[in-house]
Amino acid sequence: MQVYEKTLIVQSDDLDELNHVNNIRYIDWVQQISKEHWEKVTTPEIRNELIWVVRKHEVNYFKSAVLHDEIVLRTHIAQNKGPISTRIVEVWDNKANTLLVKASTDWCLLDASTFRPKRVPEHIATLFQ
Repeated sequence: MQVYEKTLIVQSDDLDELNHVNNIRYIDWVQQISKEHWEKVTTPEIRNELIWVVRKHEVNYFKSAVLHDEIVLRTHIAQNKGPISTRIVEVWDNKANTLLVKASTDWCLLDASTFRPKRVPEHIATLFQ
């Protein structure tokens, strides 16, 4: 399993009225790191032929992050089945080494020219193993 990660510092525009990271920001981060991982591993040719759309997000919130916290986002592909790829994203408090959020997202692979679902090809699946 190939893991992709990045570190962020919580900024004031990430916060909600309770002064912790807004739930919507976590979803934004899930989508951002997913896209970054895809772009890092694939070629421009592959990205011109195939696109991903979200089918379902499931998010579990365990603890809150606050202003200036250093957080680590980690993602990997848990499984592929037909056109669906299940991606896990975890958000960790880097200082306390505590899991803050865990998201599981089902992404549907589409042919970029027809927008029809397409089975995840083996050569794509192996790029993320």
